[in-house]
Amino acid sequence: MTPVIRSEKARRRAVATARLLGVAAVYYLSGRLGLLRRVEAYQSVVTPLWPPTGVALAALLHFGVRIWPGIALGALFATVSISGSFSPLGLGILAGNTLGPICAYMALRSVGFREELDRLRDGVALVFLGAFAGMLVSSMLGCVTLVLTEKLPLERFWPVWACWWAGDVMGVLVVTPILLVLRRARMPRATDRWLEAVALFVVMTGVSLLATTSTLAMLYLVFPVLIWAALRFQLPGSAPCALLVSVLAVISATHEAGPFRGHEILEVMLNLALLNGSVTLTSLLLSAVVTEQLNIRREMEHACVELAELVEELTPRSDRRARRPASGERAAIRPEPG
Repeated sequence: MTPVIRSEKARRRAVATARLLGVAAVYYLSGRLGLLRRVEAYQSVVTPLWPPTGVALAALLHFGVRIWPGIALGALFATVSISGSFSPLGLGILAGNTLGPICAYMALRSVGFREELDRLRDGVALVFLGAFAGMLVSSMLGCVTLVLTEKLPLERFWPVWACWWAGDVMGVLVVTPILLVLRRARMPRATDRWLEAVALFVVMTGVSLLATTSTLAMLYLVFPVLIWAALRFQLPGSAPCALLVSVLAVISATHEAGPFRGHEILEVMLNLALLNGSVTLTSLLLSAVVTEQLNIRREMEHACVELAELVEELTPRSDRRARRPASGERAAIRPEPG
């Protein structure tokens, strides 16, 4: 019996270790992707989109707070890859990148957040508590560390903080919904709306390219397509569309093209944050409303079926036979054709 118990404990430890290393690896790889589009803001390097914040929050929502060592390990690798070595500056950034998602996770759990994102309150909580409020911690700790290590002048604190916060917020808004959707992904069926899904993808790609590369400030064109995706496909359709818009907008912003041409980096970062916030709010909230209404309809239909079965069971058999007219009687009372 004892060897069995020990083997079970060893298996659990191996699984837990594999999870930690997996989260650390995904965090680091997503950080490398985010660094492909880094920009210099007031002599400090920031990213318009920092995917690891979304990866960290999704991991916490799925595995719980016990996964935090994997997030810290991934943040350590990402910090070392940027600076080339570990220093007190890296320690402060590491603490911020770990504590920010944890605070966001605790705030979401305190309001009863559900990973299915099938309620309006869940979408609102993810945007305002998980992204806007939670990422205040990571950006603040990071910028304070830069000031304390004399890497950032005090008069440039708020512009750099705003850029840092915007990048972390966009990571949560863009990446976390995608990961939550992938967790519930299933193999597509032949009865799915393939033709409409392909048409949605083509239209979304064309409209997003036009909106993010044109100098005519036509970013608002993406919202009708997002509404289409949310109404017809809910979060599995609207979340990828929001990701596509955000990625194309980041590429355009880093190239200073389209509607982002001629603006300073702070204006670009804030415009990106507002755009991604509006896109995510539209996709999440509308998807949640539609999903909530569909769930209520299914519950009502199920309740009606159960009520009908209950009435059928409680009705005496004699009453059932009395209420059922014989075939001859039905023929007698049948109206004559006019």
